[in-house]
Amino acid sequence: MAKMNGRILRLLFATLFYTVSMMALQAQPAKQRHYDVAAYVWPAYQPDTRFKDIGVFKDGKGEWEAIYNAKPKFSGHNQPHVPLWGYTNEADPKVMEKKIDAAASHGINVFIYDWYWYDGKPFLENGVSKGFLGARNRNKMKFYLMWANHDHNSYLDYTAVDKSKIYWRGGVDRATFNTMIAHVIKDFFSQPNYYKINGEPVFSIYELSTFIKGLGGIKEAKEALDYFTQKTKEAGFPGLHLQGVLWAAIPSGLSATPGDTSSTQNNTVLDLGLKSLTNYQWCHYVPMDRYDRWGDKAMEGWFKFSKDFTVPFFPHVSISWDPNPRYPGKLQGMVTNANPADFKRFLIAAKKYADDHPNQPKLITINAWNEWAEGSYLEPDKQHGYAYLDAVKQVFGVAKK
Repeated sequence: MAKMNGRILRLLFATLFYTVSMMALQAQPAKQRHYDVAAYVWPAYQPDTRFKDIGVFKDGKGEWEAIYNAKPKFSGHNQPHVPLWGYTNEADPKVMEKKIDAAASHGINVFIYDWYWYDGKPFLENGVSKGFLGARNRNKMKFYLMWANHDHNSYLDYTAVDKSKIYWRGGVDRATFNTMIAHVIKDFFSQPNYYKINGEPVFSIYELSTFIKGLGGIKEAKEALDYFTQKTKEAGFPGLHLQGVLWAAIPSGLSATPGDTSSTQNNTVLDLGLKSLTNYQWCHYVPMDRYDRWGDKAMEGWFKFSKDFTVPFFPHVSISWDPNPRYPGKLQGMVTNANPADFKRFLIAAKKYADDHPNQPKLITINAWNEWAEGSYLEPDKQHGYAYLDAVKQVFGVAKK
């Protein structure tokens, strides 16, 4: 009888322990899925000395000069945009500490820096190398580079009516490319908060057509990227994650399958060894319109891209598009009625796209953190305050490192 009572007590204790454990487990909040929310950074809001080479922004504040001199071009035109934080120098680590805190506390955990290499040396690099990487809280966020390898022309000069003047060409030869990537591997990939996918540093290329043309063709471009991958491995990484910016600038190529004469952008992506695609701006593939209609049309493209390409496509959300601060003359095409509510709706759709593609990383890109001269920015302004950042936080929660 005593043995029986002992067994019953042990059974009751085991049952009680299991019940309490399950209740405690169920009481815990569901583990949130991790999303990487990456905002592009346009690093021209700083006094780069090379602005003197091209004779722009003589006030010494970088492109802020175009912003505070902007004028509305029609009644109700939302210009100028006025930053809530003032016209700050983004090459200053103290300035970037505030911006990193704001980004991370509102769900942005990756900055994608527009990065330039002209005439044998970097341009606008102090934003990332001194401002961001000099910030004491830099490890709150990851970052990676998008090589913005377009020709640099007078589009940047807000006083110039003629935008056809070329300051620097974006194409590079093989010797220049080798020098450039040695700098990237040594000074950026080596940073502990450089963004990686499966341990591989991510490096994005803006204009694949310009890259291919500069190297001399697809074969030469592939050889250069293979060399880049080899050097990345020699630096101790398992590989290199090459990402392409998807728009018309990707040329079509022939299939590698014998007898297949089809020419597609996907063939070029595969030939070059790219491992993913995303967009930089919706205006690259959707005509300007009212923001809600513009966004709905742009999101239709996500599913076409997913079908047309055999590498992962990461969904992109743009905030707006209005380049008029850069144009002293007639009104330029623009998106109208941009607002935080529709932006939030598009973010929710991007999150769902990521969830519906479980076999790829949950990366979402946003244009942009600070494209003030193109009217597409997350940074708080005098009109909306923190509303766009709040939308990111409401959808994705606080950023994880």
